[in-house]
Amino acid sequence: MREFERKQLLERVDRETATVGASIPDEVDVQGETLELASFVFEVKRHDTVPADLQAEVKQAKRLLRRERMERVERIEDGDITREEGEREAEVVIGLDRALHALESLGPTDLEAEQEAQDRMDKKRWFSFLQDALGKDDNTGVSR
Repeated sequence: MREFERKQLLERVDRETATVGASIPDEVDVQGETLELASFVFEVKRHDTVPADLQAEVKQAKRLLRRERMERVERIEDGDITREEGEREAEVVIGLDRALHALESLGPTDLEAEQEAQDRMDKKRWFSFLQDALGKDDNTGVSR
């Protein structure tokens, strides 16, 4: 593969919009093991958040997918590969990115967690205000 072709492939996998319209691979070899990636991602995505019984497995899968992505990008960067092999590696990298985005999008985002914490604090302040306004003690409900 010529150097400009290598650079084009690397730019393609690093483009933010690379995953738009991309498919998650049905199967991918990750660290020497075949992972049925598409079915795993779709099974996890059926839930609004990652179920407690799958959290460790999802965390491990994300770690493995990131490592595999890095190794495949390094093959494109440094490997003595043909243009066709580079194209295949780039397609897999983009599919891995798509799977990672899907898995990372589950659960509350930091903004959602922050909003929930803010709501809890607002309720506490409101309750405290009502107690003061009504002249009640904190826990007893007895008037002061």
